[in-house]
Amino acid sequence: MTGFFAEGDLTPNRIEQARIAAAGHYIDLTSSNPTHQGLLFPRAVLETAAGRYWSQRRYDPQPRGQLAARAAIRSYYQQRTPQLGLHPDDVFITASTSEAYSLLFALLTEPGDNVLAPVVTYPLFEFLAELHHIELRPYALDEARSWRIDPASLHAQVDRRTRAVLIVSPHNPTGAIVTEPLPALTSLGLPVICDEVFAEFTYRVPATPPLGTLHPELPVFHLNGISKLFALPDLKLGWIALSQMARPYAERLELLNDTFLGSNSLSQHMLPDLFKQGMEFVEEMRVYVQRNLDYSLERLANHSVLRAQPPDGGYYLFPQVAGWDDEEALVLHCLQHGVLVHPGYFYGYERGAHLMLSCLTAPEQLTPGLDRLIAALDV
Repeated sequence: MTGFFAEGDLTPNRIEQARIAAAGHYIDLTSSNPTHQGLLFPRAVLETAAGRYWSQRRYDPQPRGQLAARAAIRSYYQQRTPQLGLHPDDVFITASTSEAYSLLFALLTEPGDNVLAPVVTYPLFEFLAELHHIELRPYALDEARSWRIDPASLHAQVDRRTRAVLIVSPHNPTGAIVTEPLPALTSLGLPVICDEVFAEFTYRVPATPPLGTLHPELPVFHLNGISKLFALPDLKLGWIALSQMARPYAERLELLNDTFLGSNSLSQHMLPDLFKQGMEFVEEMRVYVQRNLDYSLERLANHSVLRAQPPDGGYYLFPQVAGWDDEEALVLHCLQHGVLVHPGYFYGYERGAHLMLSCLTAPEQLTPGLDRLIAALDV
């Protein structure tokens, strides 16, 4: 089973059925939606940025996105550590990172091809791969080495139909960040799709390097957007930023993006103001998540069955739970004790028992939620 539904149909699985039945009687430790946790981008900035749009409103679509918005994204990468050099024409604005994935699958693959993806994988990728009739071939992450990519696994999964490698950094949900060049990637020589939507949410490492700075020899497509960065999932804007070696793909990608023109004009018009006036809010969110991670790791430290590794970054903890073989039974047991968590198999990982906990959860819910989780596992 994957996610909330049983494989092969849309029938809610046992965990979802139990969650619905327990509505109002549990604390949710799984939220990835900042707007549900009181993390709201400053209203005044949004109103000012939107106000300028109405006074000069005109629909003038551009196949790569509005130039001012692309220039703002370029400036953002100039401020990253290390800096990623871009031209505004290296940026393609989309409605979301989901749309960006779909465009890149259309760009790089044909039906029957495959893309390498981490075995701990956000369920979205499976649906997008099915839409494009391609295969996701899983490569391993090494839990004993803080979820680092296993190079031998990368090589073992490649065949003549492999067209790209998908990397998530910071990874969802393990939090692993790629901080050094990966010789296995260089030797494969394949295009890399790097999802870095959690790039600003670091914890154990000081910064998330854009993958193109670590691998200038490879075509790298960097994916990000305002959903996580600015806690604005409702304004629907993402982007693809091409490394220098990915520029030969730009003309074809422009045609694909021009076919859909998914991102709305209002969000694109607002983007420069979001970057100019919103980074202080981003820092506040980063501190908020870091404090929740500090607190959660302290509460779970030295627990008899929970083993929680400090992540490099991201929102989440992905602890292993000793003494349990059935993750579904484990999650149902926790729900009976009034706390909702996700099992590792929701993310395609079935080695040992793992739980996903979100440290985006508001502190007033996180504290009693961890109390209930600990009590459930102490039974």
